[in-house]
Amino acid sequence: MPVVALLVLDGVPGHQLTTPGLVFEAASAPTELRVCSVRPAVATAGPLPLDITVPWGLDALADADTVVLTGHDGFLAEPPAGVPDALRAAAARGSRVAAVGTGTFALAASGMLDGRRATTEWCRTAELAARHPGVEVDPAGTVVTDGPFLTSAGVLGGIDLYLRLLGLDHGPPVAGRTARQLIAPLHEDVGATREEIDRELAGTAGLEPTLRWLQEHPYDAPSLAEIAAHAGTSVRTLNRRFRERTGLTPRQYLLRARVERARRLLESGDGTVDEVAARAGFGSSASLRRHFRRLTGTTPATYRHHSRP
Repeated sequence: MPVVALLVLDGVPGHQLTTPGLVFEAASAPTELRVCSVRPAVATAGPLPLDITVPWGLDALADADTVVLTGHDGFLAEPPAGVPDALRAAAARGSRVAAVGTGTFALAASGMLDGRRATTEWCRTAELAARHPGVEVDPAGTVVTDGPFLTSAGVLGGIDLYLRLLGLDHGPPVAGRTARQLIAPLHEDVGATREEIDRELAGTAGLEPTLRWLQEHPYDAPSLAEIAAHAGTSVRTLNRRFRERTGLTPRQYLLRARVERARRLLESGDGTVDEVAARAGFGSSASLRRHFRRLTGTTPATYRHHSRP
């Protein structure tokens, strides 16, 4: 039975504390979930904070197959003593190590994400990149996997991450059925059979080639029909599967891929903002500035200044 250790710290968002239990219960697949912390109790974040008794300490990470670090209020401070060492020890033993939302900041503080891709809450990606320049921050990612490390933007409390873990531990069909149980079908699927919907959800991993294509060629301007053809599906099904897999429409995903390409060009090259805009697929530097600021919270010029030694 896979063991998932949920490492929570003071100020954990309540929904991030409850989401893994919700997903694993809906999956009806054997998974042991341990809630762990450095202290016997933690307080949740929000207008009505609750004191939660934590049954496990850091020693419960020792035989966990996956360690998941949740977000927390103090993510800009140094992680509590013992947490970085416990995470490094888990990775050294061969465990997966994951982070939801702002939990990525604590994972990055351990140094294990240096030279790797990672993501966090979309409004915090620029801050993560500035604080941890060794991390290749993906502003477009919902769940980013790099080796044994998984990081999530924290959409719906990290439900996307736990569905990914289900797929890894129990197979895509289990993850597909669980997604169908947790997310009500759209009205356009009313006429579809249960088996068709299960097959559709279980096959969302089949979008990976198309996702990579869009990431690797963001400067192209494919139509929805062309993207659907690449994925081997209809436009309507494409939109639904993109929502299920990434939380975004194909156009939104492509826009984030363009911003990510612009970010890398700004870090590694000396081209003007106009040149970066053209190479990243934006029609103008004004378009690049508008979308870059909206998705990263800063301007291209400011990002370039702070991302270089």
